[in-house]
Amino acid sequence: MWKCEIVDGAELDIEEVAALYRASTLAERRPVEDRARFADMLRGANLVITARAEGQLIGIARSLTDGVYATYLSDLAVDQAFQHQGVGRALIQATREAAPQASITLLAAPAAVGYYPRVGFTQHDSAWVMARPTS
Repeated sequence: MWKCEIVDGAELDIEEVAALYRASTLAERRPVEDRARFADMLRGANLVITARAEGQLIGIARSLTDGVYATYLSDLAVDQAFQHQGVGRALIQATREAAPQASITLLAAPAAVGYYPRVGFTQHDSAWVMARPTS
């Protein structure tokens, strides 16, 4: 069994989190090899929830929230060996409980598009994204 808890993203071990992102395939879309940028991502999120099984990091939900109106769930990563066991659902529920008045918004990874409707999300047809500048 696993346990979810709110943590300070700045206190997480970068190598451990990067290994989780790789094990979940989220590393394909996140700058895990740019350690400074990846550390800033973890430090900058004001709501980070981890899932651990026997001390092993098996999942993470990394969000930005005002706590009362909007929560942007920017990363939901679950080690592939622990997927389909309710870990992602538990991380989403813990995110909801941390900011119960706020709606949760996210951009789904291509492989996860079918997952989110099954856990209570509805698709929004007027979302817009401005890509980050390339440098």
